[in-house]
Amino acid sequence: MKLATLRTANGGTTAALATGADSYLALPATDVGALLAQPEWRAIVETAAAAPDQTVLDAASAEFAPLLPRAGKVICCGLNYGDHIQEMGRELPEYPTLFAKYADTLVGANDAVEVHGSGRVDWEAELAVVIGSELFRADQDQAREAIAGYTVANDVSMRDWQSRTLQWFQGKAFDATTPVGPVMLTADETGESFDVRGYVNGELVQQGNTSTLVFGPAQLLSYISQFTILRPGDLVLTGTPGGVGMGMTPPRFLDDGDVLTTEIDGIGRLENRFRIHAPVSIPA
Repeated sequence: MKLATLRTANGGTTAALATGADSYLALPATDVGALLAQPEWRAIVETAAAAPDQTVLDAASAEFAPLLPRAGKVICCGLNYGDHIQEMGRELPEYPTLFAKYADTLVGANDAVEVHGSGRVDWEAELAVVIGSELFRADQDQAREAIAGYTVANDVSMRDWQSRTLQWFQGKAFDATTPVGPVMLTADETGESFDVRGYVNGELVQQGNTSTLVFGPAQLLSYISQFTILRPGDLVLTGTPGGVGMGMTPPRFLDDGDVLTTEIDGIGRLENRFRIHAPVSIPA
C-alpha cells in the first residue's frame, strides 16, 4: 500500500491511503508518523478502507504535506554509493558516515523551497527508509522487520555552509529545505532495490540503483540502533548516487527559479521549485 500525509481544507493534515483509483482515502491519524505510532496501524487502515462513511480525496487536487512532519529522528548517511564517494575524492568507508537533521527541515513533495543565505545549493537524490516499529541494538534481520516502508527524499545541501567546518551539520539542516514524499510504499510490497534519479530543470543529473549502496537499509538501521533507539515514524536517508553539483567540473549549483525533481520508480516523484535568496556573486 501507499500512504501519504495530505493537507486538508481546514488547514490541518491527515494520513491517507492511495486507493489505486486516482484518489486518496483519509485515515484516522493526523499524518503517517502518527499512524505508524499505533501498533495496529495496518488494521486501522484496513478498517478505514472497508468503512461505509469514507472521506475520499481526488488525487489531482491532493496537496502533499511533509510525509513525517513530526519525525522524532531524521538520520542521514553520507558517502554511501561508490560513484559518489569517488567523485568526492574519498575512500570506501569502514563505517557509515552519519549526520542528523530536524523535522523542521522537511517539506512536501511539491512545496516551493526557499533558501536564505547560501549561494551553493546542491542536490542529493535519495531513498529514505521509514521506521515502523521500535528498534534498539538490533541485528540486520530485526532491522529489516522494523522497516514500515520507503519514500523519496532529497538531501538538499548548502555546500558553502557545509565546508566551513569538518562537521556537515550546518550545511544540511536549513529549515524547510528537505523534500520528502510523496508517499510511503510499504515494505511488504517491494524489495530493497530501487532506481533513484535526480533532475534539474528536466535535465538528468543523477542516476543510481540502491543495490550498489555500501551500507544497505537493514545494515544502516542495525548500525544506528546500536547507539540510539529508532521509533515508528523516524526517517533514515540512505545516501545519494554520483552526479551532485559539487562533484562536477566546474561545480554547479541551483539557481533561483530552478526546479529540482527527484524520483524513484514504484514510489513517486518530488518536484520542488527553488527560491534562492543569496548574493549573485559567489566567492570561489
